[in-house]
Amino acid sequence: MFLAPEKDPRSSTPTFGELATLTGYLEAYRQTLELKCQGLDPEQLACRSVPPSDLSLLGLVRHMADVERYWFRQVLAGLQSARHFDAGDDGDAAFRDAVPTAAAVEQAWSLWRGEIEFARGLLTGPPDLDRKGTMRDGQSVEWREVLVHMIEEYARHCGHADLLRERIDGRVGQ
Repeated sequence: MFLAPEKDPRSSTPTFGELATLTGYLEAYRQTLELKCQGLDPEQLACRSVPPSDLSLLGLVRHMADVERYWFRQVLAGLQSARHFDAGDDGDAAFRDAVPTAAAVEQAWSLWRGEIEFARGLLTGPPDLDRKGTMRDGQSVEWREVLVHMIEEYARHCGHADLLRERIDGRVGQ
């Protein structure tokens, strides 16, 4: 097993209510991504999957910092916010430019955690999940749909992280 059940920080406590359920799943997937990266050095975090892919654990953290930024800061809060890593039409810079340095790793974690804190702050209190945000194409989206999308985004990338981690040191997902 990847992690002994008694050392797993993810909660298995049942939640009640739509917001608690959605944020509970989102938090569990955020923790899963962090666990998949735990104990690895910059070289391991930046290790690519298989050529020609640029996929790496560090790239996933960088990518998710931008995903969190876009959906919570820009779409739901309505703030103008430049991407941290991807620029212009290049949606793969977060992966391609993930270099194996301590500074790059520290920056990625700092930005990712900062975006998560922003999102948590946005969701405190009783937010109206019927409330709408505006995507870059001008379409409206309900807050609940954004939360479901974020769960899906993390679930997909945590699957990638399982495979990447197994390639690095043989540890497999739960």
